[in-house]
Amino acid sequence: MLINLYQYNLIIWIWLGIALITFISLMFVRAPYGRYERPGWGFRLPSRIGWMIMESPAIIIMTIFFGTVVSQKGTFDLIPIIFYCMWMLHYLNRTLVWPMRAYISNKKMPLSIVLFAIIFNSINSWINSEWIFGLNYQNDNEWLLSPQFISGLIIFFIGMGINMQSDNILFLLRKNSNTDYKIPQGGLFKWVSSPNYLGEILEWLGWALATWSLAGLSFAIWAIANLAPRAHSNHFWYKEKFLDYPKNRKILIPKIW
Repeated sequence: MLINLYQYNLIIWIWLGIALITFISLMFVRAPYGRYERPGWGFRLPSRIGWMIMESPAIIIMTIFFGTVVSQKGTFDLIPIIFYCMWMLHYLNRTLVWPMRAYISNKKMPLSIVLFAIIFNSINSWINSEWIFGLNYQNDNEWLLSPQFISGLIIFFIGMGINMQSDNILFLLRKNSNTDYKIPQGGLFKWVSSPNYLGEILEWLGWALATWSLAGLSFAIWAIANLAPRAHSNHFWYKEKFLDYPKNRKILIPKIW
């Protein structure tokens, strides 16, 4: 821990202010990757490589903190181990599994997007690692029986299940075509246009509950700031592209928005 708690919390509040600016910006500007890929954003990398590079700091930084604590203590506490495993389950899938399964071999991603994502993942991973392995006062195993931890854990894994199921539907939808988009069907696609984003937001809301920390809450807010505008864009993209797009399908929250 190189800074005190006041400085740490101040950094998070500044970070949350940037999240608000990001949310507002993304409601008007579609990030130029995936279906919104377009020229004019500088040098571009193959999307699969770019995705792996930009997500990797989340694995590296959290693992460095984990290894440092274990080497210093010669042992480890159960609660940080659980949080580390939750984090790694998400990011190993996001960094290695998702890019290899996604049909993005013919797509490119601007280097600027990769660099912005590296910065985000580095700061976000430091904030959460610092809490879990440095500042977390909930290291008593009784925390495992607390309502916050139990409900957070349940929400986290429900979100992960929704996220992975929705991704799998999208993978299967484009299994025989790298270019043609179709209307997704099945799972929560019956209710919303981007259940994969809904699932990921639920994951980090669960994380915020389970860690019961400003760090966890900041990640949940950032997930909303990044993914809600993307879901909004996807919804109207589908409606413009497909005249028969289901009229009762919402953007992100079933029956609400």
